Amino acid sequence: MAESRLLLCALTLLLTAASTARALPVHTSCPATKPSMLNVHLVPHTHDDVGWLKTVDQYYYGGRNYIQHAGVQYILDSVVSELQKDPARRFIYVETAFFHRWWSEQSAKTRNIVTQLVQEGRLEFVNGGWCMSDEASTHYSAVIDQMTLGLPCLHIRPGQKYLHRSDLIFANMGYDGFFFGRLDYQDKGRRMKMKEMEMVWRASESLKPPTADLFTGVLPNGYNPPAGFCWDQSCSDDPVQDDPELEDYNVDDLVNKFISISKAQADVYKTNHIIMTMGSDFQYENAIPWYKNMDKLIHYVNARQKNGSAVNVLYSTPSCYLQELNLAKQIWPIKTDDFFPYADDAHDFWTGYFTSRPALKRYERLSNSLLQTCNQLEVLGGSQSRDGPFGKGDSETMRRAMAVAQHHDAVSGTEKQHVANDYAKRLGIGWDHCQVLVSNSLAALSGSNVPRVFCENLNISVCPLTEGSKRFSMNVYNPLARPISWSVHLPVNGSSYSVQDSNGMAVNSQVIPVSKATQNLRRGRGYAKNELVFQVQAPPLGFSTYSIILLGRAGAPDEPKRAAPVSMQNKYLKATFDPTTGLLSGLTNLETQQSIQLSQNFYWYNASNGNDESRQTSGAYIFRPNSSTPYTISSKPVVSTLQNSVVQEVRQQFSPWVSQVVRLYEGSRDLELEWTIGPVPVDDGLGKEVITRLDSSISSAEYFYTDSNGREVLQRRKDYRPTWDLKQTEPVAGNYYPMNSRAFIKDKGSQLTVVTDRSQGVSSLNNGSLEIMLHRRLLYDDYRGVGEPLSEPGEFGDGLVVRGRLLLTLTPPETAADAHRPLAQGMVLQPLLSFQDGTPSFSALQASLPPAVHLLTLSQWDKDSVLLRLEHQYESSESKTYSKPVTVNLQKMFSTLKVVGASEMSLGANQWKANMTRLQWNTGEILKPLQAEQGDPTPWEITLNPMEIRTFLLNVQLR
Repeated sequence: MAESRLLLCALTLLLTAASTARALPVHTSCPATKPSMLNVHLVPHTHDDVGWLKTVDQYYYGGRNYIQHAGVQYILDSVVSELQKDPARRFIYVETAFFHRWWSEQSAKTRNIVTQLVQEGRLEFVNGGWCMSDEASTHYSAVIDQMTLGLPCLHIRPGQKYLHRSDLIFANMGYDGFFFGRLDYQDKGRRMKMKEMEMVWRASESLKPPTADLFTGVLPNGYNPPAGFCWDQSCSDDPVQDDPELEDYNVDDLVNKFISISKAQADVYKTNHIIMTMGSDFQYENAIPWYKNMDKLIHYVNARQKNGSAVNVLYSTPSCYLQELNLAKQIWPIKTDDFFPYADDAHDFWTGYFTSRPALKRYERLSNSLLQTCNQLEVLGGSQSRDGPFGKGDSETMRRAMAVAQHHDAVSGTEKQHVANDYAKRLGIGWDHCQVLVSNSLAALSGSNVPRVFCENLNISVCPLTEGSKRFSMNVYNPLARPISWSVHLPVNGSSYSVQDSNGMAVNSQVIPVSKATQNLRRGRGYAKNELVFQVQAPPLGFSTYSIILLGRAGAPDEPKRAAPVSMQNKYLKATFDPTTGLLSGLTNLETQQSIQLSQNFYWYNASNGNDESRQTSGAYIFRPNSSTPYTISSKPVVSTLQNSVVQEVRQQFSPWVSQVVRLYEGSRDLELEWTIGPVPVDDGLGKEVITRLDSSISSAEYFYTDSNGREVLQRRKDYRPTWDLKQTEPVAGNYYPMNSRAFIKDKGSQLTVVTDRSQGVSSLNNGSLEIMLHRRLLYDDYRGVGEPLSEPGEFGDGLVVRGRLLLTLTPPETAADAHRPLAQGMVLQPLLSFQDGTPSFSALQASLPPAVHLLTLSQWDKDSVLLRLEHQYESSESKTYSKPVTVNLQKMFSTLKVVGASEMSLGANQWKANMTRLQWNTGEILKPLQAEQGDPTPWEITLNPMEIRTFLLNVQLR
């Protein structure tokens, strides 16, 4: 997918030759412009996907060119060579994942040349991340991680200076500008008429302006060159033929056309500066035709100035263009909503990829959780974590795999199948490396070198150790900075077990039979007949240990009753079921006595294969159902019920390919829906978009709410856009939005919140309704470049089977955030289970952090330093209890680390916070000077305001 977002960041290379060089200020490296003319900034660039139609390695080396001709190593070779020929030439590059690999192969001479080009402002790095991450399907924590990995100036030492013009997330990293090309065609049309193609995007209502303000511009041609001016070897446009003796002499025609295009573009922008992106996907493998023709274009267009032309063309970069806009002293409009959903035509909504490849989306989310655990334990276990009794482990392999997975054709699900397999393989290798590190670290912390086993298939009740052992222990590591309670299902073959916690106290446990749906899903993997179910607790940033002993194999647990229950309840929550259909019918919060009618079922939309109205089909990117009315999979599933002192379950079989377990655990305030879908049948010739829909008695008035990459919450409304008058052409697809962790509907009395375990598409098409797309299997490509239908074969070749969880809470609206914020964080950062003999418990914190504070990052930086990010996870008006400033003491935080020094950094950890400066933009408002709502009481006590993330480099010693 040719992604459009260009994030402004003129960066010095972190590389050896640049480490002692003085960087030039940005303004001195920019070319001169002409104030009385229309200045056309040509920005030569390439867009190099970190995997899409080919894998990362294939793109870098130029392998499998029969799929797509692309070889990134040659692009960088060629561009560096051509830049040296003329000091006026410039180029921007994005993907640090590719550049890092290329740089490692270069000689000292080439590195010095590149460093000089950067210092002169002729080679500029934009974005700065390991890749250009997706906007819809990513979680903010993973985006921050990949930016931290990719930004070249990772290590900043006193006395070093770096050239840096950089962009909630991007504004807090110090970025000044954000340029992109893809926005809804109706929105773009209105902006062109109103000359609002550039604006100030106010990304947060919680942070005082202009803290989260980000100058944002819409690129005129996506990220492509204007029509007729593509001079890559892959293009067919005519070159500049400037010999008047030749029959094909075309200078006058090309100059006239270019001036006409430039003036037309200037008519929809505010200033006498416009930007033209000169490049596209994997272009500049041979940079000669590009630069030779652009040199001529600049020469001949500017030569017209002698005859009165007021058009001035120059090589430029986004930083230089942005600087000219800032100097123009215009008043810029403000935007506060986002750009979802996006359509490039009336029936072409890019809302399918919110759900595409749901298994990969889940694997990425689980990998993010493991990476955070791996990072933390690398710090807590010291050097032994990297080289200990179980071998050499590392977090870097997973860090890079996760960074690549954030790419806009990775977690988005918009890549070819063989590329998706490669992303999963890279994550799998990262798991292996992290598990060695985790084993080493836990050995150091527990004093036990007994081998440790990780069971990665517990979701389908497979774990050889628990299935066959008479006695074992389970370690529960909690990556959150607050205590957690977690429900565990362990595959076993006995009928009776003793479970004891870290203090030797008996834990209530029950044995239940493995469901038929799970047995079918395993397909010969594992042989457990039963599951041992109990609740575990773990301290903040620490672990607890549970001892499990087999008491008996005789007998078998009671089989579920083949009947629907009237209800299931604990002391907090009650769920009722229709006795005739066995479907959920109501939900009651027993603490507040709130009660709503609530039904839930599964449906599928018939995916369009094109029609007379439009040839557009549903595919990896596009969601386009044939009808606004979905098909019901079953109105009366086969139901069985199981109830004991630990868990209550209603097992529902809707069809051979759709089943669900509705669970309520003792002591839980949320209702769990564990769904299993697949293989989705397509033998009938119909592609299917599978959803679950919750229909309630809540009067939502066509409003619903979704999270934004897991952080702030945005209000949505059916058939409405805050920025323009929408002409709705796709009543279903045009109302779908990304949901990264949660969505909800509410009225004055009640809020129903759904927390998910991966990124998915969500909508509310009827009053009191929420529908979530869970799985997609399609028969046609959607003409956006992938070239194959989204029909994943799955492990056994007959179609992908996916299992996932949704958690439902019912609360008063004014206290809902107090429930769903920690619930969502717990779904993102899950406890890590491992099995062996171990010590009772451990916590790296002296005490839990306050409920409003989330420990976002704890990772090793260098030998004596660690990177710490703390965030206030509540918005300013979200919670009466927690939407207040909160103070924590860095020196009193850790039990095993002695903090001897702390320096605050930017969010991207690539510059000191005190050195951050950003351009100021005139929005016509009178803003009060920025002052901290509440300052830090002491150098060690730091205060977090709502939605604030603060990043520190800590000098530490192990206690």
